[in-house]
This record gives sequence, structure tokens and C-alpha cells, in this order.
Amino acid sequence: MDKISSTYKLPPFFEKTQLVNIVIDTSKATPFKLKFDEKSQVFLVHKAMPLGFVFPFNFGFLPSTRGGDGDPLDVLLLTDFILPTGAVILGKLIAVLEAEQEDRKGKQRNDRLIAIPVEATSHEPMLPVVEFSRSLKKAVSEFFVKYNELQERRFRPIRYAGPSRAVHLVRKSCLAA
Repeated sequence: MDKISSTYKLPPFFEKTQLVNIVIDTSKATPFKLKFDEKSQVFLVHKAMPLGFVFPFNFGFLPSTRGGDGDPLDVLLLTDFILPTGAVILGKLIAVLEAEQEDRKGKQRNDRLIAIPVEATSHEPMLPVVEFSRSLKKAVSEFFVKYNELQERRFRPIRYAGPSRAVHLVRKSCLAA
């Protein structure tokens, strides 16, 4: 089991549901990207954003998973409220942005899960719910393209897929306990 898994002692799925445990690493409206450092077991400031550029939503990862880039699966949490770094929140997967990322090391898959927050007790969506409209999908894709471009990487969105594909991707990416 990797250090992220042992630190959080969380599976990606909450109990026997399709809800996921999301660890927030970068809060909405933050002008820098944080990343969990497995060696020191803390969140470190990873990258500063250019002036005026911030994360549009809370961003995090699913513990006990490993994506195509070697990191835990990334999750963009659609909500109007700001969550602190290190918070764990239940989420309902609503989509996945399937994408390829290319840098000096080569090309790899780096999909982005899209989720909405749910109440821990009722498992109902937290209000207000952000609608994942066509224009928001376009804006999210453009954000990730620009964010990667600023890091001298190419991010190529392939397509958006629905919740069943997102759940399948998580199941496929689970680390052995």
C-alpha cells in the first residue's frame, strides 16, 4: 500500500457505495497548486499560478488510486464553497474528462474526474448544486489546457464521459490493499 493510502487509511469508495472519498489538496480560488508529498507526509506548495490565475473549484485526489501519470486520480469538485487543504469530503462522480498530457518525458493519460459534494449523513448533494452545463465543460477543459500550457506541457482533452465511466476508471485504478 502506498504512503497516501496509509496516511489517510481511506479507500477511494465510501463503504459499499459509488460515492468517493476526496482529499482536497488545492482550494477553490487559490493562486497556487499544492501537492501531497509522500516522503514528508505534508502538503507542499507545488506551483505558483500566474497573476490573476486561480483554481476555479476545489481540486483533490482519490486516496488508494493510481492514475496514468503515476499520481492518485485527480478530482475537480464542483461547488461554490471553499474547502481547506487536507479536508476529506464525500463526492458523487458525475463525469470524467478523458485526456492526454504530454511533456518532455512523453505522452500519458491524465484524466480528471468531476464530482459534486454530498452530505456525509444523507448522501444527498450539497446545495447549491453547480450545474455541469456545456459552457462549464468547455471552461473546465480550457482551464486544464491553459494550466498545463503554463507548465510547458500539452493537455489534450479527448472527451467527457458520464458517471459510469468515471466509476469504472476509479475501480480500475484502485491500489491493492
